[in-house]
Amino acid sequence: MVGLDQQMEEVVQKVEEAIETSKAASLKALQAEEHALEAARGRAQAEEDKREAEQDKQKAVEEANLAKLEAQSSREEADRIRREREEEMRRLQEALNQIVDTRRTALGLVMNLGNDFIQFDFDKATLRPENREILATIAGVLLTSKQYQVQIFGHTDDIGSEEHNLKLSEKRAQTVRNYLIDAGINPAIISTKGFGNSNPLVAGTSPEVRQKNRRVEIGIIDTVITYEKTAPSE
Repeated sequence: MVGLDQQMEEVVQKVEEAIETSKAASLKALQAEEHALEAARGRAQAEEDKREAEQDKQKAVEEANLAKLEAQSSREEADRIRREREEEMRRLQEALNQIVDTRRTALGLVMNLGNDFIQFDFDKATLRPENREILATIAGVLLTSKQYQVQIFGHTDDIGSEEHNLKLSEKRAQTVRNYLIDAGINPAIISTKGFGNSNPLVAGTSPEVRQKNRRVEIGIIDTVITYEKTAPSE
């Protein structure tokens, strides 16, 4: 009996050891499976991150290319507008040159209306009949164009006080402005400035010189291509 009991105990012990071994193996298999799943999830996340990174990169490249195209288009449009405005200024200059000497400057165009054209009697701001004819022709040319501003600069001779001459030059510029408005030019685009006797066309004090200095000048400023707004140089 003793021998039988011992054999039974050994069998039970072996069964228990087998069970423990099986549990240990099952646990290891479960842990291995969990590790495999975690690794798989990690790989999947890495692939997703990589895919998102590639998508972000592609989107950035597309946006950069679009920005380049828009910039190129903007430059081409600006160049087109500049060419059109330069051509318009050239056409306007040619037309005005048929009336009075007109030159291109950093301002745009300046009509030289001194000497034989827009002149005033001493201490007067009234247009002469010949002045009205010239201004009517100039207004007719200006009415064929657009997108510009007109600056009118009044001047006097050196007789009289500085304050008096400044007011007189402003009146002369205003007289020309009023005539252009009556001829159909939009008043919103016309500005005036008087310089008194501070900017003579010709140096000297003879009656002839003083007559030439009693004058008005007209500047045409392009409002599409911006220029610095200053008085025309002599």
